[in-house]
Amino acid sequence: MPRPRQTGRHRRPEPAVAPEGAPALVLAVPGAPSAASRGLAEEIISIGRSELPGLDARIGFLEGDDATEFPSLSGVLTAVATERVARAEFARAAGHEVPAPTGPDAVVVPLLAGPDSDLLRRIRQALMDSSAAAELADVLGPHPLLAEGLHVRLSEAGLARADRARLFTVTTAADGIVLATTGGEEAVQAAGITGMLLAARLAVPVKAAALDQEGSVASVAEQLRREGSTLLALAPYLIGPEAADGLLDTACKEADCATAEVLGAYGALGKLAVAQYAAALGIAQDAAAH
Repeated sequence: MPRPRQTGRHRRPEPAVAPEGAPALVLAVPGAPSAASRGLAEEIISIGRSELPGLDARIGFLEGDDATEFPSLSGVLTAVATERVARAEFARAAGHEVPAPTGPDAVVVPLLAGPDSDLLRRIRQALMDSSAAAELADVLGPHPLLAEGLHVRLSEAGLARADRARLFTVTTAADGIVLATTGGEEAVQAAGITGMLLAARLAVPVKAAALDQEGSVASVAEQLRREGSTLLALAPYLIGPEAADGLLDTACKEADCATAEVLGAYGALGKLAVAQYAAALGIAQDAAAH
């Protein structure tokens, strides 16, 4: 049996529910499709659905092949639009008065921690190639929750304290962090904002560098060493699929430092995806039911 709803000033707020007929959230997954990237996207989508029950959430691959396993982004958007029209026609055939669909068919949320002009251009092209009326949401960062995720990944690798408030040290804890991203200079600038939040959490210097610009990571690592850091760590400001194979390994060798894992299916990513979906629709996430 459901628990009775709490009353009074300390009662928990009722969870938001996706409005009836709300647009679909389509997660745009960059990079070459794989079982790993599909599993990652499915986990993020699952978290998103728990954040906003009733949400119609789909996965579209930027380099998908329209097969059942790895559907292309444009194909998923076209299917969403077709299904929306079909539902309205079915309801009318059943004798219900149904107004013509209005607003977007879908909101596309890029599975990117920061801006990447090339990938975002290709996502926009996929929107144009589909028959759907779709809105493009912002990328997931910068955001304090991403700084938290980076801290968690560093601590899992033994490169940072898990809790800055506890009075113990990690012997391998880094005293300088290279925040590595992809997407060129624009992405480095945006990563720098999350980097400042991470630096505040760890109380060590953090500098952003571009994995896809030759020499950028090594240059930033050298700068940190000149400023006094002796034990560096590389923190990938990446969800995972957007980075080409081998980029991280090459960067670690160039910078001569250890690395943490990518953000991957960090739980906050599902929350951020829903938040960007809500923002693109101009609604507050906690008021999505109204």
